[in-house]
Amino acid sequence: MNKDSLLLALIATFAPLSLMTIGGGVTVLADIQRAVVGHYHWFTDAGFLQIFAVSRVAPGPGTLLVTLIGWHIAGLAGALVATLAIFIPSSLLVLAVAYVWHRYPGLVWQKAVATGLAPIAAGLIIASVVSLLASARGGWIAWLAAGGVAAATFQARIGPIALLVLGASAYCLLSVATIWLG
Repeated sequence: MNKDSLLLALIATFAPLSLMTIGGGVTVLADIQRAVVGHYHWFTDAGFLQIFAVSRVAPGPGTLLVTLIGWHIAGLAGALVATLAIFIPSSLLVLAVAYVWHRYPGLVWQKAVATGLAPIAAGLIIASVVSLLASARGGWIAWLAAGGVAAATFQARIGPIALLVLGASAYCLLSVATIWLG
């Protein structure tokens, strides 16, 4: 694929996904992974997890993942095109919706939209988590640790760092236990 085709592929991948980022960039992770691993074969599952990990460590929004993908695929031009493709469509949509929202306050459809988007965002986030866990090599232990951290999030008011330490500790302990027992 030549560079122009790669840049067009980045736009065709990320611009439509931009319009689906209800609840933030994490909501389209599963679709990004499906596109770059399954459709274009730009990454393996392991390669995608590595670039995802780098994007989460870097400061800034979670959708910086697409900048790294663009960089990997087509260098600086790819990074710029991918970043613009993920941010511009959703930003324009938000501006249009905000204009209408504030121009006609208190209408019934506003409450319906707000109420309806919450479960959509939650479902998209869950789909992304499931997709990432399915690609990870942690097996049932990673699923159990993730479930435990999710349950702790709902039951207790524990900060995210404590939950990360708790989840990592549980994963390490269960891994060691399965090696000893098995």
